[in-house]
Amino acid sequence: MSHLSSPPQKHKGERKGHGLPRGSERGSSSRDKDRSVTVSSSVPMPAGGKGSRTNCCQPTPQKVPNRLISEKSPYLLQHAYNPVDWYPWGQEAFDKARKEDKPIFLSVGYSTCHWCHMMEEESFQNEEIGRLLNEDFVSVKVDREERPDVDKVYMTFVQATSSGGGWPMSVWLTPNLQPFVGGTYFPPEDGLTRVGFRTVLMRIREQWKQNKSTLLENSQRVTAALLARSEISTGDRQLPPSAATMNSRCFQQLDEGYDEEYGGFAEAPKFPTPVILSFLFSYWLSHRLTQDGSRAQQMALHTLKMMANGGIRDHVGQGFHRYSTDRQWHVPHFEKMLYDQAQLTVAYSQAFQISGDEFYSEVAKGILQYVARNLSHRSGGFYSAEDADSPPERGMRPKEGAFYVWTVKEVQQLLPEPVLGATEPLTSGQLLMKHYGLTEAGSISPSQDPKGELQGQNVLTVRYSLELTAARFGLEVEAVRTLLNSGLEKLFQARKHRPKPHLDSKMLAAWNGLMVSGFAVTGAVLGQERLINYAISGAKFLKRHMFDVASGRLMRTCYAGSGGTVEHSNPPCWGFLEDYAFVVRGLLDLYEASQESAWLEWALRLQDMQDRLFWDSRGGGYFCSEAELGAGLPLRLKDDQDGAEPSANSMSAHNLLRLHGFTGHKDWMDKCVCLLTAFSERMRRVPVALPEMVRALSAHQQTLKQIVICGDPQAKDTKALLQCVHSIYIPNKVLILADGDPSSFLSRQLPFLSTLRRLEDQATAYVCENQACSMPITEPCELRKLLHQ
Repeated sequence: MSHLSSPPQKHKGERKGHGLPRGSERGSSSRDKDRSVTVSSSVPMPAGGKGSRTNCCQPTPQKVPNRLISEKSPYLLQHAYNPVDWYPWGQEAFDKARKEDKPIFLSVGYSTCHWCHMMEEESFQNEEIGRLLNEDFVSVKVDREERPDVDKVYMTFVQATSSGGGWPMSVWLTPNLQPFVGGTYFPPEDGLTRVGFRTVLMRIREQWKQNKSTLLENSQRVTAALLARSEISTGDRQLPPSAATMNSRCFQQLDEGYDEEYGGFAEAPKFPTPVILSFLFSYWLSHRLTQDGSRAQQMALHTLKMMANGGIRDHVGQGFHRYSTDRQWHVPHFEKMLYDQAQLTVAYSQAFQISGDEFYSEVAKGILQYVARNLSHRSGGFYSAEDADSPPERGMRPKEGAFYVWTVKEVQQLLPEPVLGATEPLTSGQLLMKHYGLTEAGSISPSQDPKGELQGQNVLTVRYSLELTAARFGLEVEAVRTLLNSGLEKLFQARKHRPKPHLDSKMLAAWNGLMVSGFAVTGAVLGQERLINYAISGAKFLKRHMFDVASGRLMRTCYAGSGGTVEHSNPPCWGFLEDYAFVVRGLLDLYEASQESAWLEWALRLQDMQDRLFWDSRGGGYFCSEAELGAGLPLRLKDDQDGAEPSANSMSAHNLLRLHGFTGHKDWMDKCVCLLTAFSERMRRVPVALPEMVRALSAHQQTLKQIVICGDPQAKDTKALLQCVHSIYIPNKVLILADGDPSSFLSRQLPFLSTLRRLEDQATAYVCENQACSMPITEPCELRKLLHQ
């Protein structure tokens, strides 16, 4: 796609600009004019040859499928008819490499990755390149969303030995799975400043034949260095660092990277990065009376408003695209990810709690409307993503953004009706185009579209407030709101007839856990039972289709089958740390929203299993994968960055605190302290790389509030007190319903609940901290006052 430049550069926390988490945990591409290729190696690699980039030859249709045809992953199936003799990750491939003494070519990507499509089309469909790979390498294809452990290990190598990383990730391994050369996207042929994939393959082939011993030695040396660098443990530290110090440093680093005009952090491309917004809201709450506290609130609210008005938000169909290619949030990379929707709906709900501005609650509801319509399986699960690319018309080659962009002519034809009462002749199409910045020439600058593929096309971006648009044409604000909503609905109906982007119908436990949180939290904040029911359906789906009752373990993936069925790979792909951490978080949020203790009980059982499978009893904290599952991999890692998603260790720190609040079990508090201590050095060095963990550190050192509501769950006065709590932003709390039954699950966990009584047979609230409870409260307004203190 000529209007896109290089694949993403994935940065660790120590990158320039204090290592602001950019959220680039998935492939990205800024629309620069030159394509760059990231190549990393543990041995010197020759420079690319001269000559202009040639078009790769068109592949002959391959009728015979390779081994990937038996896989369930949409990404692997996209490569099932390549002329490359692909293997899935597994023992068969490793044995072949050892037996034939060949290097392994590992290609890692995902099904909605634009640059993965590019490399497949240009190189993996190319017969000659396929022949090179088949003769001299054992080629292994991995869906990074199915095997995040494989992706993390080799991305660590690529990042450590080059300036960045991204997808598709291309790594060459010894038969013992140790990496020795790595990179990202390669064009098929050499250019003036870049090395082509064909050249890389031929040079690695020669190095392997002539210089293998040096390759192996360097590979072992690099692997040993990575192992030492990636170790995270408590060491001789006894306690985690000061929360006040970490908070202050994290805020200062964010403040320095903040974009005053457009919101967001660092330069283009700009990612939503909800973990940063969550940190800023928490920071505001504990520093409300200071200038820095007000500044934190302003930074987060302004960023959320600018994102919601920008082209990164789909104003026609709702939901958010993956990131913005420019500073203004205007031209997005059009891919839509489930995990972004899940986290952003929580961020906008929190913004509504804090500001009272319904603008934010409307955005949150729009996100959930999109997820319910486009990313939901009929049985309650949630799909992973929608692609950035789609054909402009049926039968045409897919282009990025084709489904989402508009010409002035299209809008004029769809919205020709005159607007009555305007001070000048005006159609509803002209009104919409003015408000959303559509022009005849298109709203995408030539610098972002060097080949002119998006010439004359527009991305909808709010350019004026409703008040300004109304004043411009002498109309009432409500009339303009109605006309714009009606116009967007007509565009939405027209867009249904366009070829749709590819849907990645794979369902991941981790992202489903995040989405359960999204629906539960937003439903509770807005008092909408319908949204909480979506969360309940999601949790039931997880228990029915992604949980093995016999072993008590989560499964990582399942897939949409034909006729609304759900399918699994055989053998199943077992859950990783993030699956447990994110599902436990979802269940805790769902308990607080629904007050159904069964979800809390399941969360406790899953936390026990997480501790058994992933806890590092020597160094503290959790490994990302089971020891057995990653057998053979050169590293066993602990993720140390909150990026597009929070790290599973950061999430686990919060979960352990909340579980201690719900149960009083000291073991979970001890684990939380040990985890925070293990990550002390990372937090001290670059706190902005772990804003979610800094938040957990603060929650631990400030102690959680236990808010107990004694009452009948179905009674109006009980619901009023619960809704009062949900309407207030209180991140460091657990909300408990005590229904008076001494044999209930929570009463057995927390014996002190039996001592709390209803006052005059009314629903009664208590706020407890450090084993001391407030006086009984029966009026929501009194409870609100106490919680705001």
